[in-house]
Amino acid sequence: MTDTHDGADDGDAADDEGGSDDGQDDGETDASGTDDRRHDRLTRHPTRGRSNSLMQWTDAKSPLTVSRNYAVVLLARVSPSLRLKNRLFRALGMTVGEGVAWGLESTPDVFWPELITVDDHAIIGYDATLLCHEFLQEEYRTGEVHVGERAMIGAGAVVLPGVRIGAGAQVAANSLVAGDVPPGATVAGVPATPVSTVDDGTGAADADTGGVDEE
Repeated sequence: MTDTHDGADDGDAADDEGGSDDGQDDGETDASGTDDRRHDRLTRHPTRGRSNSLMQWTDAKSPLTVSRNYAVVLLARVSPSLRLKNRLFRALGMTVGEGVAWGLESTPDVFWPELITVDDHAIIGYDATLLCHEFLQEEYRTGEVHVGERAMIGAGAVVLPGVRIGAGAQVAANSLVAGDVPPGATVAGVPATPVSTVDDGTGAADADTGGVDEE
C-alpha cells in the first residue's frame, strides 16, 4: 500500500526542521488569501525509528481496514451511479449530504475517509482527490476536510488535510488547495489562489472559473 502525498509539497519541511510555521500567529495569510488554520487543525502522530512514517503505515491504520476502504473507493470511482457512490462513501464513515455528485475517478482518502464531510449538492469533479492525511519523515498528520454546500471542486484538483471549502466556492481544475477557501470564492493554481469572490449573495462567481469541471 502506498500513499499519494508525501507532505513536502505544501511547505511542511520548514515546520519539521524547526523553522517558522504558517504565520497564523502573526496574521500572515495562506495561499487562498485567508488566515491559515489548516495546520492548526492537523493532529500530529510522531513515529519511531529511522524509517520514515510511511514505512510504518500499518501501525497507523489496520491493513484490513485500509484494504476494505480501497476496495470500496475503487468501486465507487468507476461507478456511473451517483446514488451508489454516496451510499458507498457513507458506508466508509464519510458524512455525505443530499444530492452530492462525484465525478468518475474522484477519490476520497482511503486511510481516514471518516474525516471527510461533503455538504448538500456539492460537486467533486473528475479525478479530484480529498486527502485527510500526510506522511512525513518523522510523523504523520491527519485532519478533517469539509466541502461546503454547493461548492464545486474541478477535475484533477487535490485538497489537502485540514482544509475547509466554503459554501458555493469553486476550485478550478488541477488546483492544489493548501488553505481554506472562503464561501463563494473561486480559486485556481498550485497552490490555489483567489480568482474571484462573491459579495452579492447570489452564489455566482464574478470572474471566469479557470476551468472548473462540474462532472
